[in-house]
Amino acid sequence: MSAPSMEERKACWGARDEYWKCLDENMEDASRCQKLRCSFESRCPQQWVKYFDKRRDFLKYKEQLQAGEYQPPGTTEKS
Repeated sequence: MSAPSMEERKACWGARDEYWKCLDENMEDASRCQKLRCSFESRCPQQWVKYFDKRRDFLKYKEQLQAGEYQPPGTTEKS
C-alpha cells in the first residue's frame, strides 16, 4: 500500500472536515450525516478513518473537561 498523494490527502481531510461540521451542526446525530460519512470513508484510508474517529472523540472529551461539563459514566453523587 502506497502513501496517499497530496491530492488524495486533501480530499480526505476535506471529507473529514465536512463530516465533522455536519456532526457539530446536528448535535452528534450521525444518522443525519450518513452521506458525508460514506464520502469520508471512501476518500480516506481505513487506518486514517479510525484515527480521525478516535481523535474527534478525544477532542470532544477534552473540550468538555476544560469547560467543566464532563460527567464520568456511571458515577453518582455521594451525600
